[in-house]
Amino acid sequence: MKKLSFLLVLILGLGLLLAACGGGDDTDTTDGGNNDTGNDAGSEEASDFKVGMVTDLGGVDDKSFNQSAWEGLVAFGEQNGLTENEGYRYEQSNAKEDYVPNLTRLIRDKYNLIYGIGFELKEDLTTIAEQNPDTHFGMVDEVVDLPNVASITFKEHQGSFLVGVAAALKTKTNKLGFVGGINSPLINKFEAGFIAGAKSVNPDIEVDVQYAESFGDAAKGKLIAANMYDNGVDVIYHASGGTGNGVFNQAKDIKQNDPEREIWVIGVDRDQHEEGQVGDQNVTLTSMIKRVDVAVEEVSTMSLNGEFPGGEQLEFGLEEDGIAFATTNQEAMTEDIINTVNEWKDKILNGEVEIPASHEELEEFEAGL
Repeated sequence: MKKLSFLLVLILGLGLLLAACGGGDDTDTTDGGNNDTGNDAGSEEASDFKVGMVTDLGGVDDKSFNQSAWEGLVAFGEQNGLTENEGYRYEQSNAKEDYVPNLTRLIRDKYNLIYGIGFELKEDLTTIAEQNPDTHFGMVDEVVDLPNVASITFKEHQGSFLVGVAAALKTKTNKLGFVGGINSPLINKFEAGFIAGAKSVNPDIEVDVQYAESFGDAAKGKLIAANMYDNGVDVIYHASGGTGNGVFNQAKDIKQNDPEREIWVIGVDRDQHEEGQVGDQNVTLTSMIKRVDVAVEEVSTMSLNGEFPGGEQLEFGLEEDGIAFATTNQEAMTEDIINTVNEWKDKILNGEVEIPASHEELEEFEAGL
């Protein structure tokens, strides 16, 4: 019995000691632990935030526009401790009929911010946004005038002008090519800027313009490129998403069979230097970099912080560091070419030259040369 009494006393004593220690922890947290509590609350808020995107037909791995947007979404997710497929994800569109189901699926899964990547989603995203006023949307490359939609656009004609200058300085045949995805006002901006840049260096330069009418047809891109290169074009600028993969494939095939032949591709949206690697050579002259990743990450952060720019149009150009040209291929983009391109860049920033953004503006620009 004495042993049992002793054990009961010991157990009660330990219980009181643990209770006292627990009380001390609570007091410490109340007095000096407010920062920790705030951090936990902030982390919970971020973990509850969900952001998704719907691709156009080019696919998330198009090495171009969609991929850049996805990279921005991944960067945002990782920065805020979100996990893929729970905190951020994409929905792949293989046909235009996929746009509405993909947007609807993200709404059903309670995503706070949903991006439509590419102007082709405008009509469907507008309809869905009207039906879901409490959800935030990001419309990339088009303008949707709704209070719950942020419209993200770029001054693609500025960057296209600069790579046009580079192409004109690099060509040996004075024949350039432009491969567009879908013939539309957006892609016309790329075309007009490119031709204006090239003709600013040499008004007599020839530019063969062809549209594949698709952002996901690599075979069509390869065929168009083959015809252009066969006709003496030695530099092709593509603004065609996944279709442009075919342009690169054709250039690499030619280079592999004839390593001494000088032919080039100008990439778009991302630095597509890796796409042009052929052994120890590279056919990517430069790329017109359109920082879709930066725009997506920036708008996502604004939305998370309660500062979503609904109803606004955000335009990214040279001045906003949303447009640039790549200098990765230092053997092709010589110091002289880079210096000249930068001189034209300064002229644009200083307002000395206004870059055309349409066929009509291009005609006026050419008339003034």
